Amino acid sequence: MLLALVALHMLVGGVVPLLARRIGTRAFFAAALVPAMSFAWLLTQAGTVTSGGVLGSQVAWIPTIGVSLTLRMGLVQWILALIVTGVGALVLLYCRWYFSPGPAATRCLTLLTWFAGTMLGLVSADDLIVLYVMWELTTVYSYLLIGNDFTRKANRGAALTALIVTTIGGLAMLVGIVILWVLTSTLSLSAIVAAPPTGALATVAALLMLVGALSKSALVPFHFWLPGAMAAATPVSAYLHAAAMVKAGVYLVAVLAPAFSSVPGWRLAVGLLGAVTMLIGGWRSLRQTDIKLLLAYGTVSQLGFMVLLTGMGTRSAALAGLAMTIAHALFKSALFLIIGIIDKSAGTRDLRELSGVGRRMRSLSLVMVLAAASMAGLPPMLGFVGKEAAFAALVALVSQGDGTGLSPAVAVLVLIAVVLGSVLTMAYSLRLVWGALALKPGKAETTLTMPPRAMLIAPALLTLGSLAGGLLASRLGHVLEPYAESMPLGSATTHLALWHGLGAPLAASLVAVAGGTLLFLSRERVARIQSTFPEVVPADEWYRRGVRAVERAGVETISRLQAGSLPVYLSVILTVAVLAVGTPLLLTTNWPRTIIWADSLAQVAVAVVMAAAALLAAASRGRVRAVLLVGVTGFGVSLLFQMHGAADLALTQVLVETVTLVVFVLLLRRMPRYFTNRPLAATRWWRVQLAGAVGLVVVLLALIAPSLRVAEPASSGLYTSAKEFGYGSNIVNVVLVDTRAWDTIGEISVLVIAATGVSSLIFLRSRNVRHVARGSGRSRLVRGATGEDHTWLRGSRSLSPAARSLLFEVVTRIVFGVMMMVSVWLLLRGHNAPGGGFAAGLVAGMALVTRYLAAGASELEEAAPIDAGHLLGAGLLIALVSALTPALLGGTVLQSYEVSVQVLGEELHLVSSTVFDVGVYLVVVGVLLDYARSLGAGIDAQAREHRAPVPRPSSTVTAPAQEQRP
Repeated sequence: MLLALVALHMLVGGVVPLLARRIGTRAFFAAALVPAMSFAWLLTQAGTVTSGGVLGSQVAWIPTIGVSLTLRMGLVQWILALIVTGVGALVLLYCRWYFSPGPAATRCLTLLTWFAGTMLGLVSADDLIVLYVMWELTTVYSYLLIGNDFTRKANRGAALTALIVTTIGGLAMLVGIVILWVLTSTLSLSAIVAAPPTGALATVAALLMLVGALSKSALVPFHFWLPGAMAAATPVSAYLHAAAMVKAGVYLVAVLAPAFSSVPGWRLAVGLLGAVTMLIGGWRSLRQTDIKLLLAYGTVSQLGFMVLLTGMGTRSAALAGLAMTIAHALFKSALFLIIGIIDKSAGTRDLRELSGVGRRMRSLSLVMVLAAASMAGLPPMLGFVGKEAAFAALVALVSQGDGTGLSPAVAVLVLIAVVLGSVLTMAYSLRLVWGALALKPGKAETTLTMPPRAMLIAPALLTLGSLAGGLLASRLGHVLEPYAESMPLGSATTHLALWHGLGAPLAASLVAVAGGTLLFLSRERVARIQSTFPEVVPADEWYRRGVRAVERAGVETISRLQAGSLPVYLSVILTVAVLAVGTPLLLTTNWPRTIIWADSLAQVAVAVVMAAAALLAAASRGRVRAVLLVGVTGFGVSLLFQMHGAADLALTQVLVETVTLVVFVLLLRRMPRYFTNRPLAATRWWRVQLAGAVGLVVVLLALIAPSLRVAEPASSGLYTSAKEFGYGSNIVNVVLVDTRAWDTIGEISVLVIAATGVSSLIFLRSRNVRHVARGSGRSRLVRGATGEDHTWLRGSRSLSPAARSLLFEVVTRIVFGVMMMVSVWLLLRGHNAPGGGFAAGLVAGMALVTRYLAAGASELEEAAPIDAGHLLGAGLLIALVSALTPALLGGTVLQSYEVSVQVLGEELHLVSSTVFDVGVYLVVVGVLLDYARSLGAGIDAQAREHRAPVPRPSSTVTAPAQEQRP
């Protein structure tokens, strides 16, 4: 069920944009139903989870390395899942009135829905690889949501900062995952926590995991990215940066603490960094005039507090940390949503400009005061319950140590830091309420545009949840206690309650309230004191300086290593190859005793021709002549393949060489006919020596490689395997479409990308450009006086008479159909004889290119009146569908099936992988059609534009110039 819920979020996220086109922002209602349904289902599982049961789902993913889509939900996961789904549903509901219809709202609708599903997967993932994938997906969605308004530089910069910082932490976490995998031989998070590894490597792994958590939850030194993320829309801040994404780090610390809280450095890190973050965030919030930024720094402060509690590893601190996590999600998301309403109504978030809002919006004021009271830790809100429990846990840490090994002095410092942080929390809570709602002396009331009353539903429900949590603190404590008992340290668990009696926790709360109130009342004096503090470089500035230094170093390095000279690049690559391969060859002694230089005189003849062609190509001044001579060497290789019985390779080599020659010739039309006339540079002799060295190394490698074999060739069983598993006799084709079909999918994807890149260079705007005059969907034909068409090819009428070749047109008309039939024949026979989708596609593509060469762009349109992009997309789609269909039929991905049918009394064997080959065929045809249109017709059109005279304003429009032969 858990996997189904995650998948449902992804499915609905992809569908709701279509719904938004018809009903606008009301589509947020449909999106909100999915997390709401998940929340309701999770509530029905309360009995199972609170009694110690576990919910789970598992589907095999990468069985060869033991990775599976395993979701496992215990108590902590259940609590976080309720937060993610409950707050997510209310935020999506709120978005209905926050956003105006448009592309930004639609993008946010999809991304928020996907983010909710990803967070649900993250907090329930038991497989560490799945956890990491979900972790990084939340980073990507956060980047996209912060930068949703890409027209604003602030959004783009904040999104990139959040992406880089959290990704760096994620990479550290990935290294920790790999180390844990090596130490425990399992990727199960629950298994690792139940039996944690020990030793120095285990300590390193735990601390690396902690780095990932700290970066995600914006603790020092990663704290600067979160305030910048406030450039995002307010509902995004309410969900990602208050209730969901930043809680991922707290969740990871809470899950790992039972196993790793005692490793060296863990408690020091969470205690020191948590306390420092709490103080820095609270202090910086008192200096903000933007109430959303004020709340953002308050979030940083609270995150430090939560990580400190959940990471300490004692039972009482764990209970307080989990209670504070729930409380923070409720009051902070409610406050962000309220700020969104104020911003929409007043048009500003500057507390110096806001005045009298509380008088005009009394319902909103009540909800905001209650939510702020929970943030400040005032009774009877859940925030007070969590903070009282935290004070009790820290007092126990001071008095008893709770087995943590912390000295009394350090424990006292932690308690003092938390009390001071709570003082700051009380102060900025009062500053928030005063700044947003109060009537400022000498300031006129802010003009408001009253928002829809329904916008207050979500923050009101969240605040009621915080109030209910405080009033039902004892029951909530009973629910959370099983998690607290899983901690290894602590003599007793502190119960959650509104009243703990007179004692140190209550005294700490009174100090926090009194001190915070005093700070607020003395806000002007505090501001003056803050202004006297020496200016220090903030963390975000250090980050920007670091980024600039990296960029500068990159530019300096690239400017020296990437000089823009292809000969230099090739020289470096080939020099490294000669040294890396040639040095071991010179040191080896395993040279063959006898060398067979040739098997026949035919091989010698071919080799002599190839060598002569290579030498002539190196000495040629003409570009076309050099390309043709290089092509001779390629055709020579195909002959050698044929002589050794590799007919399939020979066929493919011939076709590839032919296509390459045509593409080169099309490109060289727009380049100078000859190479440079400058005198030979001294580097030419160095290149000659390098070329000789490369040739020598290749020859020596070919000589020694056969003598180094120490095992049976991997190819020895290919023929049998091809028949048994691929149902074909052509080993090469079976390997391409069955054994390594995933590689083939990657290769045809590269072909599509290459074709798209070439088209974009030529067309700049779109590949759907036609370079012919068109009437009603067909090329216009110029007919004679009798109305008869006297052309062999319909498109040749657009050519200049001097450029036409009657012989070429006649031959093309005769061979085109034959070539297309041969391509289909090669496609169908490829599984058992030389051929296949790649070779067949090359033949069909060359048939289309021949039509273009014979009669120009108009003839190409007659031959293939279809967009090349459609062929490319259809080929990829067919290949992917044929790959995935067997899994839907109970088999495995890319599994082949053989079907026998009777045709005219003969038994015909069909293999399902032929469908995959059809996809390859269409992709190759689409690539060559794209090349013909871009490198052929596209360049022709650009040449005509360059040759055409610029018309004068008074001149009349003349008939278009006729095409020239390509």
